[in-house]
Amino acid sequence: MARDYYGLLGVAKNASQDEIKRAYRKLARELHPDVNPDPAAQQRFKDVTAAYEVLSDPAKRQVVDLGGDPLGGQGAPGGPGGMGDPFGGMGLGDIMDAFFGGGATRSRGPRSRVRQGEDALIPITLTLEECATGVAKDLAVDTATLCTSCHGSGCADGTRPATCDMCKGTGEVQQIQRSLLGQVVTARPCPVCRGFGEVIPEPCLQCNGEGRVRSRRTVRANIPAGVGDGIRVRLAGQGEVGPGGGAPGDLYVEVQEQPHERFQRDGIDLHCTVHVPMTAAALGTSMGLQTLHGVEDLDIQPGTQSATVLTMRGQGMPRLRGTGVGNLHVHIEVVTPTRVDGRQAELLRELATLRGEEQPELASRGHNGGFFSRIRDSFAGR
Repeated sequence: MARDYYGLLGVAKNASQDEIKRAYRKLARELHPDVNPDPAAQQRFKDVTAAYEVLSDPAKRQVVDLGGDPLGGQGAPGGPGGMGDPFGGMGLGDIMDAFFGGGATRSRGPRSRVRQGEDALIPITLTLEECATGVAKDLAVDTATLCTSCHGSGCADGTRPATCDMCKGTGEVQQIQRSLLGQVVTARPCPVCRGFGEVIPEPCLQCNGEGRVRSRRTVRANIPAGVGDGIRVRLAGQGEVGPGGGAPGDLYVEVQEQPHERFQRDGIDLHCTVHVPMTAAALGTSMGLQTLHGVEDLDIQPGTQSATVLTMRGQGMPRLRGTGVGNLHVHIEVVTPTRVDGRQAELLRELATLRGEEQPELASRGHNGGFFSRIRDSFAGR
């Protein structure tokens, strides 16, 4: 079954070449291995690249529109180029050309030496406080940059490219094949100029004819408030310069958030634990709690138990590129002393006598704090 090349790029069958190119560039930036390391994304990147190569070639696109698959079965036994191939290794595009194109593959002309650069990815480590407020960082980036000697031409100073002697500037060489259909002429990229139609007799010594060199430079990255671990910030036009001095791709800065010594993050909410002495929990107290936004008063009511959660609204993380701030959830842990002196033990026994708490009691079924009762209630509520 022929593959749906239009569906792979998400374009209509009557899409123009510009629409096909824009769709491919959008998908390539999302699926490129430097941006998306997911194996499934890498496979899809290969699929959309193959779809673009087919649909950008008028001859291959004509095959698709006629219900065929220009890439179908290549290299497989019994398929084009494999055992039992009755057409002498010709692809389906060559066969269709033999029927509809007069027996010769139409030339596409030389391809441009100037190409779009690829995207780049760099990690950045931030503290929770930096993620909360946003920060500007100067990053050292190693990427391909425009050659300052030839300014992208790839030629030594005072020289220029020359027309390729083999293909005479067409970028392609023709090959004659014999098949059941007769003599068929096909075209392939010129092996001397690699399809460019021209060669560089005297390459630039600084870039060796590439038009770009690798160098370290400093890039200012403005990280917005509310970012978190794994978030990527896009810096347009700060990626790799393309071959021949082509336009650069984008640079993606991936945030790696450091663990905090007091707070645990859950989206835009924060959590922390406060240890409260049993006497303070029984009598009630207040304390100044250091949050990300400053010191805030935390009131602990008399009789507060362990596992109580107090919520301080608006003391969490800001919402990324949105409005609103999360909350800080304070988990209370009542601390029982492990060592007491004689006087303290005497006072505690006196308190226990006054409260009738000399012996522990088994919690009744109606007691809300019982472990088994909580299990029973959880199943009863289903």
